[in-house]
Amino acid sequence: MIELRASLTKIEELKEKITELEDTLQNFELRVKLLERRNEQYQEQLRHFQSQIRDRDYVMGKAMTQVRKVADHLQTLAVQAYILSLKYKSESSRGRELAWLLRRVKALSIKAKQYM
Repeated sequence: MIELRASLTKIEELKEKITELEDTLQNFELRVKLLERRNEQYQEQLRHFQSQIRDRDYVMGKAMTQVRKVADHLQTLAVQAYILSLKYKSESSRGRELAWLLRRVKALSIKAKQYM
């Protein structure tokens, strides 16, 4: 009889332990689901950020192309400005102003070279 009671007590203890383990397992399953959902959200954010970077890179590429075109055009203007400045250098005050302006264009073209 005592052995039977000891066995019943042991069985009850094992049932409680099983219940605890089932609860623990359920908690871990919930945590895994939560972590999986977070991972999905992070993946969505990553795709969004990658898309933004691609868009930004595209816009930056377009802007750099335009800057290079402007810099190239400025180089052409600088050559023309130099020729005109030689022509108008010693003539009227208007000519001197034009020569100064053309030298200014040349100076800007030198700064623009770094973008070419």
